[in-house]
Amino acid sequence: MPDEGSSSGLRTRREFLAVAGSAATAGLAGCATSLASDGDFDVGMTAVAFDPPTVTIEVGDEVVWRNTSSRGHTVTAYESVLPEGAEFFASGGFEDEQTARKAYSNSLGGLIASGEEYTYTFEVPGEYEYLCVPHEQQGMVGTVVVEE
Repeated sequence: MPDEGSSSGLRTRREFLAVAGSAATAGLAGCATSLASDGDFDVGMTAVAFDPPTVTIEVGDEVVWRNTSSRGHTVTAYESVLPEGAEFFASGGFEDEQTARKAYSNSLGGLIASGEEYTYTFEVPGEYEYLCVPHEQQGMVGTVVVEE
């Protein structure tokens, strides 16, 4: 049978953990909103996600992606699903998806370092799906919806 002191200590630790857990939850309450809500950029890049994963803009608007994580990322269009008449886009300025993937694999081509940005102006309406080459397998994909 545990002595009085050890059960009292256990109760105190549980109380501490309950209070600490509540404080942590309260501290994170505002973190559910998009990183891009501050207006300096449209899409943030977390460890393995674009935030928000989908943005809607109008023809002629520019999208600004900012790497808000400590990992390097790319922005690379899925070439096979681009809207008809739309140009391919990728950080690093590559002309097609295969070249962008190869450049990243060979020399980290197109890498956007922490705190850096990539911008692209969308001139054709439609849905543009894109990915981060090094984190595609972890689900780091996004969509830009361009409306007229």
